[in-house]
Amino acid sequence: MGQCSSGGQSEIECRQIAELLGEYFDGSLPNHLRELLEWHIDGCPPCVAFINTYRGTITATRRLPEAPMPVELKKRLIAFVKSARDAKEAR
Repeated sequence: MGQCSSGGQSEIECRQIAELLGEYFDGSLPNHLRELLEWHIDGCPPCVAFINTYRGTITATRRLPEAPMPVELKKRLIAFVKSARDAKEAR
């Protein structure tokens, strides 16, 4: 995400910001991580730009009309989830 000017002992990395944004925006990110994320973006212009783009994407997709999932896609998705679950249970 470019040059980051935030730093310190409890630094959170730019790539971690991207991984946490979903939980950050839906309000489910634990407080300590939310505070670290906000501290980081306060000193990192590239992350601010990334977050603004992410926020814009959320806003744009919420404006899209709802469309039913194609039957074939639904079948493939269910098969994939079952396969992943079975593989996880086999471990």
